[in-house]
Parts: sequence; structure tokens; C-alpha cells
Amino acid sequence: MDEQIRPFRSPVDEADWEDLRDRLKRTRWADESPTEGRERGIRRAELRELAEYWQTSYDWQGQEAALSGIPQFETEIDGQRIHFFHARSSRPDAQVLLVTHGYPSANVEFARVIELLTEPETGPAFHVVAPSLPGYGLSTPLSGAGWTMARISRAWIELMARLGYARYGLHGADIGAGVSGYIASLDAEHVTGLHVATDPLTAANTATFIPGMADGLDRDDPVDQLILERMQAFTSDGSGYLAIQNTRPQTIGYGLDDSPAFLLAWIVEKIQDWTAIDVDRDVMLAVVSAAWFGRAGASAAHVLYDQAHAHDWGGAVTVPQAVAAFGADATVRKVLRPAPETRWTEFAEGGHFPAMELPAVLATDLQEFFGDLR
Repeated sequence: MDEQIRPFRSPVDEADWEDLRDRLKRTRWADESPTEGRERGIRRAELRELAEYWQTSYDWQGQEAALSGIPQFETEIDGQRIHFFHARSSRPDAQVLLVTHGYPSANVEFARVIELLTEPETGPAFHVVAPSLPGYGLSTPLSGAGWTMARISRAWIELMARLGYARYGLHGADIGAGVSGYIASLDAEHVTGLHVATDPLTAANTATFIPGMADGLDRDDPVDQLILERMQAFTSDGSGYLAIQNTRPQTIGYGLDDSPAFLLAWIVEKIQDWTAIDVDRDVMLAVVSAAWFGRAGASAAHVLYDQAHAHDWGGAVTVPQAVAAFGADATVRKVLRPAPETRWTEFAEGGHFPAMELPAVLATDLQEFFGDLR
């Protein structure tokens, strides 16, 4: 295995951009939905406007230039090529933080958070490591089957050892929270603390497929009833994207890797549905562009398939823990049932993607939790 860490150089050239523009220009658009709302999917007019902006106005080269201010690297772990940001603070007292994104995103979602944490105006500073999950963003092509959260966590432990970090903190949301939890259970001697972000919809959705999370809920309790209603809504109306990827990732992958309009609809719909604060379209398109140029539509689907067929949900976590609940209500604590010593912070705003929605709020919460942990 090649254990070298190499500076990352973007494989995207002008020919790739011309191909993207041409494909967008030649999109054969479906007729508009026969209903007025979004209950049948993202509206054609909205998607077409965003695709037009992506084709004619979005500056990926400018985005790449901005991201080049965050040092990027690649390495091979367990046969898989991994792309990651590794931004070191100028502060000699900086701590180390490993952050992991979720679905359907990439490490580019952390760009603003990285800036705020490496050179903060006040509070603790961090050296930040932000990899893209195997098969996501520019951590492609996928080396093969079996990239479950457990396997990813072992790869991240190897990455931190390869970078020479003996102590580091963890942050994640969605899949990133699961991976971070695995790492905390497997590598406790090197982990200073575990910080995860969640929101009411994520908590309820997670309870539908993690055994035991919904045990004991009572329909006569108003809070429990709301949780159960959200779980049912996810099962009946919100989980279609998972159902097809958990069963036929290769089939849907042909469309995701061939049609930028399809990939755009697939990712943007989830970002919009799962956020409470509008995400800047350039930020959304950075995520979509990373998936397009990395050909990550199919490979990310295969990673979801592998996790759906896994049965290992990790072990006990003994390191200090924190939960940041965005858009919080009483349901989140009821579902997650945190240990008494868990640091629990609630924010009235935000949703599933706090790094994109409220980067300054997330950065501050990370500083406050990890400030005294070494």
C-alpha cells in the first residue's frame, strides 16, 4: 500500500467544464409537476434556473482558487484514495480536530468552518483535518465494496496516525456523526472528545433504522407522538432516496454519473428539504460540482448500500461528548437519550447542514466544547 501523503492537484480542466456545460445545455427537461407544491419533487422551473446558473455563471475555477487557500492532500488507505483538507493554524497552542461530513455532501461544506477555526479572532484555535468520505466528493473512484462506517472509521484512525497526531477531537453530522462515534469507541486513547450535530428530523429519521432508538415511545405522550409521526413521514414519504440506493445503487448510478441535471436535482432537493436556513447557491453548487467532477453519484450510492447491509453500530463511547441540536425541540433529547454528563446545546435555528447554514455558530460551539479538552 502506498502510504505517501501527496499535495492534491485538481484533475478538472477546461475540457471537463465544457463537457458539463454542453450536457446541461442539452438537458431534456421533464414536464413540470402536475401539482403546485414540492410533494412530488423539486420544481422544474426552480431546477432549470439553478442549472442555467451552473452552466453560465457559476465560477468553479474561482471556487477552486478559494479552496486552494485550504491545503489539500490525497493518500491511499486500505486501497482507497482519500482526498482531504489539512489546515494548520499559526497558533502554537492549537488543538487538532477531525471533521466528517454526511450525505449527500463533501468536505467542501466545511470550508468556512475551517477558516473560522484555524485563525479565530477569539477563542481556541485548531488544526483541522477534513476528509471526504470514500466515494464522495473527490475521494474517488471507489476501490470496491464494503465501505461501511466501521471501515471508514478505521481509515480515519489510520489517517490521523499517518499525519502524526497523537491527540485529536472529533466532529460530525449525519454519516459523519456515525463515523466519529465509531472512532471515539475504537481509538479512545487518542480522542479528546466527540462533538456531533443533529436536528429534529435527523433524530427522528435515524430512529427509524437504528435498532432500539424508538423503544419505549408512547403514543399518548405529545413529544413521543411527534417523534412517531416524523418517523412515519420519513418511512412513507421521505426515504425513497435511501430505498433505491440501499437496493439498486448501480442502476441509479448510471443517471447520477451521466446527467448533471439529475445529480443537481438529487443533491439540491435534499439540501433544501433538510435545511431551515437558505444555503447560498454557490455553496450548494460547490458540493454538487465536487460530486460531478469526482463522478461520485454512483459511488456514494454504493457506500449507502454497504452501510444499509451492515449490522455493526459501534461500541461504547467513554470520551467526553457534546451534542449541538439545531432547530431544536423536545424530541431530539428524547430520541438520543444522552448520558447525563453529555454537553447539550440547543439552537433555535438551523437544520441538517449547520456547517453550510450557520458556520459561525457551529465553530463557536466547537470552540466552547473543546476549549478545555486536551
